[in-house]
Amino acid sequence: MGRTQLQQTYDRFVQLMPKENIFVSTNWEFAHYVEEQLPELPSNNILREPIHRNTAPSVAWAAYRISHLNSEARVIISPSDQAVFKEQDFQRNVKECFDFVGANDCIISMAVKPTRPEPGYGYIQLGEETTTKDLYQIRSFTEKPEREFAQFFMESEEFYWNTGIFISNVRHLVNTLRKILPVVLRLIDKEGMTVTQEEELQFVQENFSKFPNLSIDNGILEQSDQVYAQRCDFGWADLGTWHSIYECMSNLEHDNVVIDSEVMMEDCENNIIKLPKDKVGVIQGLDGYIVAEKDNVLLICKKGDSSALVRKYVNEVHLKYGDDFV
Repeated sequence: MGRTQLQQTYDRFVQLMPKENIFVSTNWEFAHYVEEQLPELPSNNILREPIHRNTAPSVAWAAYRISHLNSEARVIISPSDQAVFKEQDFQRNVKECFDFVGANDCIISMAVKPTRPEPGYGYIQLGEETTTKDLYQIRSFTEKPEREFAQFFMESEEFYWNTGIFISNVRHLVNTLRKILPVVLRLIDKEGMTVTQEEELQFVQENFSKFPNLSIDNGILEQSDQVYAQRCDFGWADLGTWHSIYECMSNLEHDNVVIDSEVMMEDCENNIIKLPKDKVGVIQGLDGYIVAEKDNVLLICKKGDSSALVRKYVNEVHLKYGDDFV
């Protein structure tokens, strides 16, 4: 049986550091899945958030924990829904970034060249190259642009995809997060104050809801100084988009990708299909579409613009039909 995305992410980083140095942030409702999939991970390394508050508060808690374990630590932040196809190149890029942030107070975003005008990704505009090879200042950041802008970004060759993978030394990371999330983080992190892990967990339970609903991407790339982009080429895909899932799972040109579904297809190509296990799909003459059903909603849309369309339709369904249909 294949490894889950979480397990593959763990496998990737255990090649770079001991398991004791890997921390997983998740909601308390899903913590048992992490324990089941990563039984070798120490239980204290699973940060169980009481409510959902996007990624900036998650990183703030993890950085606080790590800084009290090792104030000289170098930290890499990574989502768990990504694919890396050139593992050795990835490890080399990470080690280069670790070396740089070990000697410089900054945050590095690992950026990759776009292969298509994907509206579902963030785009980093590279500025001047530093004296370090492939390390650039960041001129601008645009999160999830419209397709026309994504097309322009790709053709300009100045813009790279933001992978959502960031590297810093923990001291600078905590100082940066104090500016982004000033009130809540300072409540627990008063200078000279010693906090036990039990007190830390109690604080999180009582105060996590006070954190703003802010992503680490927007917080760091839009509100921070001393941020750089490392131009990378390690075969990256964000599996949070349908198009990326198709690219990762298709074996042949014009292939149809069917995910755990019972489907009869005729004269079909370039499609991705995901149906409930109790349903059978019969599809004829379809080219370049997503067909996906979950609970009581069926989505059929062109694959090329799937990210923008899915966001649009989710909002429209929510407004028209309420919470029962999204």
